[in-house]
Amino acid sequence: MFFYIVRRLISVVVMLLVISATTFLIFFASPIDPASLTCGKSCTPAVIEGNRIKMGYNDPVPVQWLKFIQGLFVGRDYPDNPEVKAKTPQLVTHCDAPSLGYSTVKTKCVTDIVKESLPITASIAIAAFILWIVTGVLFGIIAALNRGRWPDRFLVGLALVGYSVPSFFIGVLLLTFVSIKWQLWPLPVYTPLTENPALWAQGLVLPALALAAVFAASYVRLTRAYMLETMSEDYIRTARAKGVKETTVIRRHGLRAALTPIVTAAGLDLGGLLGGAIISEQVFNFTGLGWQSIQAIQNSDLPIIVAVVVVASFFIVIANLVVDVLYGVIDPRVRLS
Repeated sequence: MFFYIVRRLISVVVMLLVISATTFLIFFASPIDPASLTCGKSCTPAVIEGNRIKMGYNDPVPVQWLKFIQGLFVGRDYPDNPEVKAKTPQLVTHCDAPSLGYSTVKTKCVTDIVKESLPITASIAIAAFILWIVTGVLFGIIAALNRGRWPDRFLVGLALVGYSVPSFFIGVLLLTFVSIKWQLWPLPVYTPLTENPALWAQGLVLPALALAAVFAASYVRLTRAYMLETMSEDYIRTARAKGVKETTVIRRHGLRAALTPIVTAAGLDLGGLLGGAIISEQVFNFTGLGWQSIQAIQNSDLPIIVAVVVVASFFIVIANLVVDVLYGVIDPRVRLS
């Protein structure tokens, strides 16, 4: 198991390097001059040239990428040219490690922006994850154990409706009616957990519900399908024939085997959301990574776009690693080598 984890960690590092290099090629090796996107409508030739030097866009793309990787470990100065730093030391901006770049649009280190936004995204993602896993898996089990009866039809029909409605529409409905019109719940406002845990939880309820509704509907159908497949296996019939209690058969034999594909989907979904719950953040005006990425696209802020891609990729590959390790814990038939 130890050597398996080490190999997977090495593959994670290699994959992140490939993703970051590919991202750099897409954004910085294009025909568009990246320096022309650093100052919005106020761009002049002098400003563009100054930002090109400050951001190092006059270097070849491979050199820019190597400096980006180096900045992750030791930090980076903008500009980092020794001659320029010596002439204008007052214009040098230092970004501590892990440096994800510098945004000339926001005149701020990208790492600081990520540090401010990541707790918001993580709060929404984890709250939604708990909601959809608990409700989706529970209702999926109930539907599978009542196959063909009214609970099964009701839950599957409800899941179909929930899966068909876009999450942004659910968010708008919750915000418009629950918070504004009927005033059943306060308007969602993010409060840091360390400041007030009660207000933190209160502000996450509606965004998490809007995000979890579609996922929960998907997991109801997923859990039901895998439970039905597992419960028809020969070893399930053998356990029943040996007189094992039905609850034990469901919990130890049926559910445990059915959880393997569910854990795969759950890990990747959570990893993707940690990279930015874009729709919920935009609807409820939560300034998380998803909100930051939309703003960066609108402002052509390439350093933030690259940073969000790298952060999202990191969470996805880490989630994939955790899922692979959990296979051996959940299902004894899986052997890691």
